[in-house]
Amino acid sequence: MNAQSLHDDAIVIDGLIIAKWGRELLEDMRRGGLTAANCTVSVWEGFQATVDNIVETNALLAACDDLVRPVHTTADITRAKEEGKTGIIYGFQNAHAFEDQIGYVEVFKRLGVGIVQMCYNTQNLVGTGCYERDGGLSGFGREIVAEMNRVGMMCDLSHVGATTSQEVILESQKPVCYSHCLPSGLKEHPRNKSDEELRFIAEHGGFVGVTMFTPFLRAGVDATVDDYVEAIEYVMNIVGEDAIGIGTDFTQGQDQAFFEWLTHDKGYARRLTNFGTIINPEGIRTIGEFGNLTEALLRRGMSERQVRKIMGENWMRVLRDVWGE
Repeated sequence: MNAQSLHDDAIVIDGLIIAKWGRELLEDMRRGGLTAANCTVSVWEGFQATVDNIVETNALLAACDDLVRPVHTTADITRAKEEGKTGIIYGFQNAHAFEDQIGYVEVFKRLGVGIVQMCYNTQNLVGTGCYERDGGLSGFGREIVAEMNRVGMMCDLSHVGATTSQEVILESQKPVCYSHCLPSGLKEHPRNKSDEELRFIAEHGGFVGVTMFTPFLRAGVDATVDDYVEAIEYVMNIVGEDAIGIGTDFTQGQDQAFFEWLTHDKGYARRLTNFGTIINPEGIRTIGEFGNLTEALLRRGMSERQVRKIMGENWMRVLRDVWGE
């Protein structure tokens, strides 16, 4: 099977997209052959603002139901593939929207939220992000993890500190993930994960989605899709071919004001980092070019079986496990 035929036939899941919502973006998802994607609807927002984001996004999905369908179960992902649509999974990049109410976890689950990152770069009531001294998972955080396990919501640790991450991995009764990360073995960065961290999550049944965000790639802004595949292969050699997937961190269509909001604590306070130039790897600049990744994986020498796993089958399996299906 050639690369295009394989891409068209495979389940293709992106574990993290934080792009600018709109019909143009959803059309590009279809051009890229995405079966489903974890799409961020909350970062620094609290409960009410996050609900407002979901209401607005629900309206967009309803208006574009020729292109997309909401995802609450993995059966919805299968249906999206059959219908030639993209399934939209709602995800948070911060547990801040739960505020101090454990009951909000189930509320958001019923609204379609399937994946929640425990912290976004800094400390919240649950634990600590990767840009601060890490105090670990709080007592309240342990209750949140237990409730997320109960309702079937995946714990994401991509922007979470090392100590908090390790404690979530040990606390959770269901698999957890780094939905979008890169290895510090290729480039040292606070957002990248060490070989030991990658090995630890895999040894405890967890999952790793590999991002292509160029500030974290070894080649930086000069990176190509082949540099992205290098990182995927590096991670796969640590965690194995069954615990790896894609989490691009596409920010397509976002402007500089958006990145200023992302890179300041709580969206407005102290600056946490400066990404510099934001440009995706050559060959996968846009979501519509997603098929080039399948081709690059094959070019690297990966088997069709491995490519299918990486592109989406592994995500399907772990989501089915976490969502309790």
